[in-house]
Amino acid sequence: MNYSPSVNLSKIQFKSLGPDIAGGITTAIISLPLALAFGVASGAGAKSGLIGAVLVGLFAALFGSSKRLISEPTGPMTVIMTAVIASLTASYPEQGLAMAFTVVIIAGLFQILLGALKLGKFITLMPYSVISGFMSGIGILLILMQLPPFLGVPSPGGGAIGILRGLPHMLQTISYPEFALGGFAFAILMFYPKKWRRKCPPQLVALLATTLLSMWLFNADDIRRIGEIPMGLPQFRLPIMNSALLSRVLFDGLVLGVLGCIDTLLTAMIADSLTREYHDSDRELVGQGFANMISGLFGGLPGAGATMGTVVNIQIGARSNLAGIIRALILLTLLLGAAPLIAPVPMAVLAAIALKVGIDILDWSFMQRVHHFSRSSTFMMWVVLVLTVFVDLVMAVGVGVFIANLLTIKRLSDLSSKEVRTIGVTEAGLELPEDEKELMEEAAGKVLLFQLNGPMIFGVAKAIAREHAAMKHAKVLVIDLSNVSLLGVTVCLGLENMVKDATAEGARVLVAGSQERTRDRLEKFGFFELDGLEEVGDRKAGLQRALEWIETEPDRQEGGA
Repeated sequence: MNYSPSVNLSKIQFKSLGPDIAGGITTAIISLPLALAFGVASGAGAKSGLIGAVLVGLFAALFGSSKRLISEPTGPMTVIMTAVIASLTASYPEQGLAMAFTVVIIAGLFQILLGALKLGKFITLMPYSVISGFMSGIGILLILMQLPPFLGVPSPGGGAIGILRGLPHMLQTISYPEFALGGFAFAILMFYPKKWRRKCPPQLVALLATTLLSMWLFNADDIRRIGEIPMGLPQFRLPIMNSALLSRVLFDGLVLGVLGCIDTLLTAMIADSLTREYHDSDRELVGQGFANMISGLFGGLPGAGATMGTVVNIQIGARSNLAGIIRALILLTLLLGAAPLIAPVPMAVLAAIALKVGIDILDWSFMQRVHHFSRSSTFMMWVVLVLTVFVDLVMAVGVGVFIANLLTIKRLSDLSSKEVRTIGVTEAGLELPEDEKELMEEAAGKVLLFQLNGPMIFGVAKAIAREHAAMKHAKVLVIDLSNVSLLGVTVCLGLENMVKDATAEGARVLVAGSQERTRDRLEKFGFFELDGLEEVGDRKAGLQRALEWIETEPDRQEGGA
């Protein structure tokens, strides 16, 4: 399948024109305050938020896979972008912002690469406790970032720790007019009746009501506002790369790109569950990557699939990507001609909107129930959350996935180890067929049956080594591989050592029932070329062959052949 960027016109269905137009208008109304809030929160400005909402939304709708996915700047992407802008502008005040948009372009390239390599299906293959801790950590970061503008004070900087340390000073220097406006907007968002949400989104009501109230109660200089936004089409920006910061910019781009992949595919999975349709993860990543590249080239924020807009779009009844295209065109119209109407919006109102988004990102449901799950799940969630907030997002996910893999390997190894057993007498092998039990009885303990069942991963090698002691008095070792579905490299080496130990004690070894996949793996190791080893068809044939050896060969002395 070709995953190069190409417009998927088959998703546009003009027979659903009415619902698609309704979906486009409604999601545009929802996107406007969020785009402004995320633009201001990131440090790039409200216009960058609008540009990102237009370009990411438009090109993701055209090139992506999911028909009803709404893409735009999101809370998690804004958190990363804020850190990138703050870091680069601190190092390079004049070119830092342009370099930050270069990071957006690189993030898009990484997303295209992941899609082209068909890695989309692996992006979300991580334990839910890791995803929950990561997203809740992002939510806490977004909340902390919005506290200074919500209180009407400058940000102390220094990330989460800096904001927490500066909180006492912020409370002492609070701007009560701005705090009151932010609190009023936040109250609207919290207590807005659910039955009105589909008709008029609470974010728009909070934006309009609080802006009008601020114009009536306060002078223009009393509170901080968005101010004038230059109208016109977005301007093309050439990527700026500093050789001294190349590795840093590439790393930031990778982080932003991977987060966008996770954010988008999780939202696409939600959309699939609501519509009973299925998206192509790889094509979706290519579409999102192309959209983010375009956004970065024109000074827009990065974006991803947005859960709120997507769910509303589906509930309205939209059927194709025409809704996403219409939404982007409406926002573009506002950017071209209605920018002066946005200038009086108070900054505290946008902070309240972003603050509510941060609260909504927190995985309250899982956090309330996590203590009912295993201790390992609880531990992973809290470790990832704390690392996300106070250390580093990439480290948080990396540590979480590493711990999850270790725990999974341990569980699988414990389960598989129970399927490793030696049978030397009839009583220990009650699950054997009657004819095989008779053969074992006839062997009188001189034949040792070594059984492996299911997938044999490297953690099972220890269990294999533990069974070596049972071979001391056996003349023939029968290794039964009939029910082995997977044979790891370490297990192959463990079996090889077992055969060498057995032959060193003077025993003969028979390998029975190896399936095609298992046999191919063992052949690559030269397993069947070991001295004293013979391959037979199945377990019964192995037991019969073992009895023939016992009957025809003289007893060996203890410790020798």
